[in-house]
Amino acid sequence: MRTGAIDRFLGRTLLLVAFVLPAAGQSRDQNPLRVVADIPLPGAAVRFDYQYFDSSQERLYIAHMNANQLVVFDTKKLTVVANLDGFPDVHGVWAIPELGRIYASATGAHQVNVVDIKTLKTVAHVGPIKYPDGIAYAPSANRVFVSDEHGDADAVIDATTNTLVTSIPLGGGAGNTVYDPGSGHILVAVHEKNELVAIDPAAAKIIGRYALPGIQSPHGIALDTANRLAFVAGEDNHQLAVLDLTTMKVVSVHPVGEDPDVLAFDSGLKQLYVSAESGRVTVFRESGRSLTHEGSFFLPHAHTVSVNSDTHLVYFPLENLDGHPVLRIMMPLQSLPQPER
Repeated sequence: MRTGAIDRFLGRTLLLVAFVLPAAGQSRDQNPLRVVADIPLPGAAVRFDYQYFDSSQERLYIAHMNANQLVVFDTKKLTVVANLDGFPDVHGVWAIPELGRIYASATGAHQVNVVDIKTLKTVAHVGPIKYPDGIAYAPSANRVFVSDEHGDADAVIDATTNTLVTSIPLGGGAGNTVYDPGSGHILVAVHEKNELVAIDPAAAKIIGRYALPGIQSPHGIALDTANRLAFVAGEDNHQLAVLDLTTMKVVSVHPVGEDPDVLAFDSGLKQLYVSAESGRVTVFRESGRSLTHEGSFFLPHAHTVSVNSDTHLVYFPLENLDGHPVLRIMMPLQSLPQPER
């Protein structure tokens, strides 16, 4: 495979970009991305889950779920900073740099572990929470919200004291939980209800329920806060809804890969990535208040995705390539440099 050298970190880091052939484990579908690098990850070749990209620290926090570990990756140096033990069945992860804390769902222990962002030592355990999954932070209330997927609730943690405040019944399984800075509300997908629920973070109460027609068992969510759009994926019918956050109405629905899981939105390119349990990754470009399909491709176990909206690099932790876990870093073709004339 021929490669070209390119600095994609504004003059700071030299990466290799694959220009011609798809890399191992990648199909020849209409793929709008190309491989930048495959970085070996520590631990066993087992399932990963959520990631969190912290632009202030230039770090990627990766939940290595079935290894019970939290991986800390330096996206500038392309190295693993630490591989933290003590996170049984870890699912969600969220970093809050202004508080100097990382929150990770230790689902197997029915709690959330709180980690010091500098020392990377666990400083608190918050629970019990039946099945902690996705995590979001509401800065106005200084509270962390956690999807209690099997507890049919959203758990609320006081980020000052790291104590469990309450649990908000949702009436169905909790999908992903996100914070919308435009409204100041927490938004949660509710599986059996096929709804998006809005929560007032200060009052810790539901203030709205919004139907998601065309979506069955909504789970993954991503937001374009600037354009006031939410993207919600249905696990059971493999569809993606575009919801207008000003009207709270679905404006369009689009097919995606089987059993969609994690979504990531590049606010710079206005590009959306939908990763599915099937390994199908679907890429959309925002077009007005809807989406245009840019292409799709297959990666083994690529059900979790993260993106850096400044560099446009896309991160896929893959549990098993040739017997080892790998962090595949990719880039949209359109953001590649043009050859000099």
